[in-house]
Amino acid sequence: MNSIWKKKSQEEIKATVFEALGKNVNYGAQHILGVPASYLDDKVFNQDASFIKDAPFISTLLQNPNHIGCHTIGESESFFTGTQAIEKELIEICAVDILKGEAAQQDGYVAAGGTEANMQAIWVYRNYFIQQHGAKREEICILCSQDSHYSMDKGANVLVLAIEKVEVTDDTREISPETVRSALNRARAQGKKYFIVVCNMMTTMFGSVDDVTVYVDELKASGCEFKIHVDGAYGGFYYPFSNDQRALTFANPDITSFTLDAHKMAQAPYGTGIFLIRKGYIGYANTQQASYVEGEDCTLIGSRSGANAIAVWMILVKNGPYGWQEKIFILQKRTEWMCDQLAQLGIQFYRHPQSNLITIRSHHISEALAQEFWLVPDNHASPKWHKIVIMEHVTIEKLLPLIEALKQ
Repeated sequence: MNSIWKKKSQEEIKATVFEALGKNVNYGAQHILGVPASYLDDKVFNQDASFIKDAPFISTLLQNPNHIGCHTIGESESFFTGTQAIEKELIEICAVDILKGEAAQQDGYVAAGGTEANMQAIWVYRNYFIQQHGAKREEICILCSQDSHYSMDKGANVLVLAIEKVEVTDDTREISPETVRSALNRARAQGKKYFIVVCNMMTTMFGSVDDVTVYVDELKASGCEFKIHVDGAYGGFYYPFSNDQRALTFANPDITSFTLDAHKMAQAPYGTGIFLIRKGYIGYANTQQASYVEGEDCTLIGSRSGANAIAVWMILVKNGPYGWQEKIFILQKRTEWMCDQLAQLGIQFYRHPQSNLITIRSHHISEALAQEFWLVPDNHASPKWHKIVIMEHVTIEKLLPLIEALKQ
């Protein structure tokens, strides 16, 4: 399979983005009368600054393209075809080069964040079960682990669905056949027949990864209808590079969709979640009442900034696939170093081997220490764990003062 993801020079990036902007509408030069939008207010945002000609992302922000709709399924608003094409390439990079999907066999879009992308998946599958299986809303249930992100609870609330949580072990943060079976039995006793399963690819608090085969085996044994969504909001730009297995990729036929969050490990501006789903499903979220939108709208958010999509594309192609692999390799080694230091001090912690999160038992962490080093608790009211996230800026020099403080 030919890779879509190619490393590009800064000059190549500039040329691509400015060429794309040239294909979008120009509010200043053309008679654009029917669109409730314009470039950013030039009384506030100076569009004549000399540096802008060398700043493709800032230029995109100023020109303000609206990427409403999903551009991988056919027609979209023709006002912004240039930058939409870059978003389509970004979706293909994520689906094919990162998550091992087949070329042109996935749909997706840049969402406002992982929460929206997770809710989009739940919305799609709720409608799928209703339309394709004649399910009643009361028969549909979200199934996820107790460590899953709160967006599952938010999705259950907004979409008026039941949610059932699978228990995890306290020390390894793992689901098991027994805990999945127990959760399924509880849900089925309440009349649930259709399951929207959310499998974690690195949880927000622990960096833990669910064994998707445990879900699949138990659900198939139960005879229930199900669809599996992978929440890779934290791990989507990390785990596929620290792990060579294909269980949590589109190569696994039991998985239908993914969430990725570029504003975490990819260091993109906030507002850059990514939703990816196999062809044939996103239409279940189509809002036909959006008749004034060319191509209609299958997204939860509607209007969204094209600049955010450009930012993520720029980050990925500037690094290239090998540069990204090297970035994750360095973070892995840095995390391993920190774990070695904690182990030598007898500090109790959890760390998934392919993760850059380290979560320390809170009895080792004083309130003053947590505040000094901005260690995030699992629960602000009654913490049991505090986490360290080894990001690009979290160098060994930044970690050493914490080690010295823990020694004391």
